[in-house]
Amino acid sequence: MAIVIPVAIEGLRVASLAGEVSQRKSVAARLADRVLNELIITGQYQSGSQRGVINEGTQQYSYVVRSQPWTEDALLQVTVDVTYSAQGKPYDVILSTLVDNNIQ
Repeated sequence: MAIVIPVAIEGLRVASLAGEVSQRKSVAARLADRVLNELIITGQYQSGSQRGVINEGTQQYSYVVRSQPWTEDALLQVTVDVTYSAQGKPYDVILSTLVDNNIQ
């Protein structure tokens, strides 16, 4: 019993962390998609680096938006990096897309 109980408790802790990270990663991906779509629709992606915080329930998700020239053609790569924490550890989701910079 002295060997099994600590191993079982550690297994429960790891499973709990995996479930929490998975749930928050899903929310972070949805928020990244929403921020990216809003910036492209409004044209605000062209104004350089942007930051913000989104509260989803009791959790906070910080985001950073970066725009940089794409290596080919006249495209712009727009990237949203959403950061969140689960059980005191930082995690992030990065979502990117290409935008035609010549379209106004």
